[in-house]
Amino acid sequence: MPHPPPRRPAIVSCGPRAWAPLLAALMLAVAPAWAATPLRSACDGDFQAVLRAAPAAPALPAQAVWLDARLLRWPAAPAASGGSRYRLHHSARGQIVTTPGQPVRGADGALALTPHVDALPAVVAARFKWVAEGATLAVRAADLPRMPALHRGQLVLVMEDDQGRVLQATATQSAGALDALYATAERLPDLGARPAPGQTGFKLWAPTARAVWLCLHADGRAPASQLRPLQRQPNTGVWQATLPRDLRGQYYTYLVDVFVPGTGIVRNRVTDPYSISLTTNSTRSWIGRLDDPRLQPEGWASTPRPDTVKAATDQVVYELHLRDFSIGDGSVPAAHRGTYLAFTHADSHGMRHLQALAAAGLTDVHLLPVFDLATVPEQGCVTPDATRLAALPPDSEEQQALVAASAAVDCYNWGYDPLHFTAPEGSYATDAADGALRILEFRRMVMALHRAGLRVGMDMVYNHTSASGQQRNSVLDRIVPGYYQRLNAQGAVETSTCCDNTATENTMMAKLMIESAVVWARDYRIDGMRFDLMGHQPRAAMERLQAAVNRATGRHIHLLGEGWNFGEVKDGARFEQAAQGKLAGTGIGAFSDRGRDAVRGGGCCDGPAEVLSRQGWLNGLHYAPNPQAVAAGIGSLEDLLRAADLVRVGLAGTLRHFRMTTHDSSTKSLADIDYAGQGAGFATQPDEVVNYVENHDNPTLFDINVLKLPPETTREDRARVQVLGGAVTAFSQGIAYFHAGVEMLRSKSLDRNSYDSGDWFNRMDWTLQDNFFGSGLPPKAENGGLWPAMRPLLADAAIKPTAEQIRFTRDAFLDLLRIRASSMLFRLRTADDIAARLTLLNTGPQQLPTVVVGHLDGRLNGRAPGASASNGPLVDGAGFAEILYAINVAPEAATLSLPELRGRPFVLHPVHRSLTAADLRPAAHAQWDAATATLRVPARTALAYVLPSVRP
Repeated sequence: MPHPPPRRPAIVSCGPRAWAPLLAALMLAVAPAWAATPLRSACDGDFQAVLRAAPAAPALPAQAVWLDARLLRWPAAPAASGGSRYRLHHSARGQIVTTPGQPVRGADGALALTPHVDALPAVVAARFKWVAEGATLAVRAADLPRMPALHRGQLVLVMEDDQGRVLQATATQSAGALDALYATAERLPDLGARPAPGQTGFKLWAPTARAVWLCLHADGRAPASQLRPLQRQPNTGVWQATLPRDLRGQYYTYLVDVFVPGTGIVRNRVTDPYSISLTTNSTRSWIGRLDDPRLQPEGWASTPRPDTVKAATDQVVYELHLRDFSIGDGSVPAAHRGTYLAFTHADSHGMRHLQALAAAGLTDVHLLPVFDLATVPEQGCVTPDATRLAALPPDSEEQQALVAASAAVDCYNWGYDPLHFTAPEGSYATDAADGALRILEFRRMVMALHRAGLRVGMDMVYNHTSASGQQRNSVLDRIVPGYYQRLNAQGAVETSTCCDNTATENTMMAKLMIESAVVWARDYRIDGMRFDLMGHQPRAAMERLQAAVNRATGRHIHLLGEGWNFGEVKDGARFEQAAQGKLAGTGIGAFSDRGRDAVRGGGCCDGPAEVLSRQGWLNGLHYAPNPQAVAAGIGSLEDLLRAADLVRVGLAGTLRHFRMTTHDSSTKSLADIDYAGQGAGFATQPDEVVNYVENHDNPTLFDINVLKLPPETTREDRARVQVLGGAVTAFSQGIAYFHAGVEMLRSKSLDRNSYDSGDWFNRMDWTLQDNFFGSGLPPKAENGGLWPAMRPLLADAAIKPTAEQIRFTRDAFLDLLRIRASSMLFRLRTADDIAARLTLLNTGPQQLPTVVVGHLDGRLNGRAPGASASNGPLVDGAGFAEILYAINVAPEAATLSLPELRGRPFVLHPVHRSLTAADLRPAAHAQWDAATATLRVPARTALAYVLPSVRP
């Protein structure tokens, strides 16, 4: 129920004849009675209806920021002087007009504000440190009870002269006030629809709404069967209703009457932010319970989760797009291709491939977004004619043109465009119209992967929404305008993440994120989560999320994410971020760009010239320059030495305090080694770093090597270079992360951003016959600048691998997984263990920079290279007393002197000695001479030697 009006409204003095209209205006400010009850047909009408349009006047920026329920700051605004004053004008109907030099028009009244000269409360000062200095104003104590009602209309802060004429005016940003006024809402356990025997409850947090109605539908297509008003809880801002029936299986939406800045009073038809499922194209929310036995596939309760990960560093993750997995797999029934159910076919080519990876040491499959997303039509999506595409030349422009022509309505997108965070995506279900079916099929997928020995992870995208404001796909912002999105100093939505940023520093946005994550972990048995652009979220919110998912499941859910530091939150501008170097003690992993960039060359956002000329340690920097590097005169020995040092940083887990001798002969902590102007070492523990050389972003490793390797590089050497990229990740301390297809030379025909490039440029072949290089020039929008260089490469038949090279790469990758799995020494748990057990050799100014070498000690008490031999037990899981590994990227063999290891009777790792070893060169041509302490490593080879036991 709304608050009653105060006895003495704070308005300018007036005569008795003005009292009645002012009283009426005040009643409008606190009660929704002025808005007509909607007809039931509104439940099936447009997604919005303007009930009272805003005046035709320039829109005001929202420069003033509410710091809490009482305090308001207007950055850069001066203190009132010379008779000027600050007043907060309010209008229930959104009719305020401010014209400089004239009195405010259309307001119901105004509150006088007083200057706040004391220091801000510490919590407030910390949260709003990003708000610049300016006039800080306070609502008078007598007016505080009115503020909940006034926040449900329009508020405009005005600096007036002594005659009440406008000098300056601004709208306000309300998140700080709403969090303070409705703090108890954070503790509510039951937002959303909650069916139970004999009743169904509905709760929607909409503190600024004027009125809310519930629309009920028998199914996803039928017109509304009921229209019910919801009642407002004054202390929480929640609108609620309880209907006397168990409504499981039905669908619902809300009609929310709310003031929208610049638009007026709007009736928004919206779905529920807490939806657990929806109908086709997310037009209606579904009513159900995730603990309903009917939504649990046979065996759900009894299928165990794989117990393969004892610590975060045991994770070996495979990043996979759900549609990519099966859409081209002819061994999957046609009706199940591209769906959750494709994973339930254990004998399909794709599942056999995953099973082989699991047997070798893969622990997790991480799925690109599978929550409800905005861009893929869930019914009637289209795909270009594959036969026509296949008939075109490998360097043609026509493929990308055909893909682009239907991209807006095709069946493909990576899915980084959230619509509902906690509902499975309908386009991956066999029937998107059935809200229950997608839940059941999602769970069948998880169960199938668990039975294959693989844990299941999800890509979580809470840092932005697909839309905001009054756009059709805006959900949150049409319920509580201006609250869920992060705003800039003018009140516009920040878009640094590519889309409309969310504000997880705001209480109820953080609550939505955390409770959504809990649902996936508890009710879908998700084992791990990868957070997109995690650095845009507060560390504190991520820590609360970690605690919540662990508490809900009774086990540790592994979290990792993109800890990039950029945008409006960069360097902690708004809060302490969940970013690289800021996660100490959390156990949350952040992707490392240090080793990635050193291995690949260049960076994520290079222009056409840089992509070609900036080679990496893996693909020829200095030692095998390509024509573009030669022409540009770049790629010096110094560059190669620096890159080799950064590769070693990754091998040591990117640990801040690990010490290493660098190419300039200094011994320093990894944090003191330069990486693009910052410390290369950022982690305090190995579980804080995720190592990778390829993921869904940017060209695949095969494709980047096509662009950077000398063009005469043979197919066989291209395959070997690919394996070396995998070896860097496999041998690095921390969490290992691989992109699906890296093990089979996957190509996207040089596409650098295939998020909307359709099935054609994202194809995978689990039969290992084709890597799909030469599928045409990639989409022009993202790649057109490189087309001149791409054309001759795509047309060069000598670059495209045969099935022989693809099979070799897959088999060699499996061997790398087996080597990593063979010893816990590749997966050390703590920084102290790494410092005690890992020694990087072949370092310093006399190094051979094309080879990195590491020595791992498995003895319980440890022993540094060069120390005398000693007997002693091994640490649990070590498998070997010592391991010596090396990666040689040069196109010729390397011979190294390692005097620290003189006398050690190393033998090749059992994987290399196996009759089924993929690469026969280590057994045939590698050599360790204990007497002379020399190691010979074949060209472009990664290998490991072991000391099986302590000498007697």
